Amino acid sequence: MSTATEPSALEMRAAMGNFATGVTIVTGLDDGEPVGFACQSFASVSLEPPLVLFCADHSGRAWPRIRRSGRFTVNVLGEDQADLCERFGSSRGRKFEDLAWDLSADGTPSLPGALMRVHAVVENVVVAGDHDVVIGRVTRLETPHRAAPMLFFRGRFGVEDQHEQLAPDLWGWGDHWG
Repeated sequence: MSTATEPSALEMRAAMGNFATGVTIVTGLDDGEPVGFACQSFASVSLEPPLVLFCADHSGRAWPRIRRSGRFTVNVLGEDQADLCERFGSSRGRKFEDLAWDLSADGTPSLPGALMRVHAVVENVVVAGDHDVVIGRVTRLETPHRAAPMLFFRGRFGVEDQHEQLAPDLWGWGDHWG
């Protein structure tokens, strides 16, 4: 029997920060109003049937509204889209205010300049700790731009010159995405 204790949230953040992730904006419509949030936890699940997943924080305001609609778009950001990440990555972000966006054929907001868009319907939601794991059935894919992806690593964007471990209160760690 192990006597080890679970890591604290701070230890978990610091360790998991060593795994570089892409950055996405998950969008949807709620009663005709666009909603969205920045999300690092996104992955392909299955090719047949085509499934993806993302994780959404229970304390987020956008996810419950997207869940009600039953459909979403994952907009994968390029490295030059820090402005969009800033808009959607904070509860204080401007989100859709003064942002040009398109309504997709799937009835969800498509953000400008995304490297890829995954349009999906909510297939299943699994509660996992302080997050929901959302599994979506992909209805359509778009790859409108070819560019380098936005990466998040050790509390910062990009992976260059990150030889030291950073404090966990940097942007993105102190605020809840989702």
